[in-house]
Amino acid sequence: MKIAIASGKGGTGKTTISTNLASCLSESEPVILVDLDVEEPNSGLFIRGKLLDEYLQYKMIPEWEKKTCTLCGECQEVCNYNAIIQLGQTIMVFPELCHSCFACSELCPADALPMVQKEIGWIRTYQLNQLNFIESRLHIGEEQSTQLIAQTNSFVRDNYNQDMPVIFDAPPGTSCPVIEATKHVDFVILVTEPTPFGVHDLKLAVDTMRELNKPFGVVVNRFGIGNNEVFEYCENEKIQILAKFPNSREVAELYSRGELIYDKIPEFKNELMNLWNKVKKELHN
Repeated sequence: MKIAIASGKGGTGKTTISTNLASCLSESEPVILVDLDVEEPNSGLFIRGKLLDEYLQYKMIPEWEKKTCTLCGECQEVCNYNAIIQLGQTIMVFPELCHSCFACSELCPADALPMVQKEIGWIRTYQLNQLNFIESRLHIGEEQSTQLIAQTNSFVRDNYNQDMPVIFDAPPGTSCPVIEATKHVDFVILVTEPTPFGVHDLKLAVDTMRELNKPFGVVVNRFGIGNNEVFEYCENEKIQILAKFPNSREVAELYSRGELIYDKIPEFKNELMNLWNKVKKELHN
């Protein structure tokens, strides 16, 4: 069972739901929590497990060999991402723009662009009782997060028992990183808030999930603020609201101290378990 917890915008509470749901479930069974918000992972602020391993991650980029190059310009022509340009007698490579498609290297008639490794980030694994926590972080200055997200998904698939529930804390928004983080999952939980901004970005996230043909439901966080527009939208679009978490000063104080919530507020835990049961029912159906 692979569940992604996503949102159309940042700050809706998807990390709160992800960390508390995974921790709550791990009290009764082994669970995997994966933080795929690689540009700014923060699940680790709440999951203080034992560090097991760290794995450096790389992408492949072309390296120009001046002595071999005939300056034919073929590499510049075939690159769809403008990562290679020819300036007079020089071929310039921009690693931040390279998508590691190998086109320039494979199609170079002089074999003057061999692919070499470039470090882009790391994957760390942690253990906290029955909770397996995987955190990925992109190095500062790296432009593309999708490759590290894809590598993290492959790491989880190759190294962990797939019979365990896997909860992915996805990046915010609706761009390429979100698509990479959700395209392989069984169900997507979209976390929103009952505000005009929340509804606007929820609509974008819903359109994205429908384009990907992914089953999904909505969680309304900070219920009690804003207005009822999000509920009207979900009713009109026949979208199931899986859970409502009320706006609470106590929850905000716990969160601001980096503490989990489910083990301190029984009502929060009950709503989490209701959420999980609804997700399982949806998958069964």
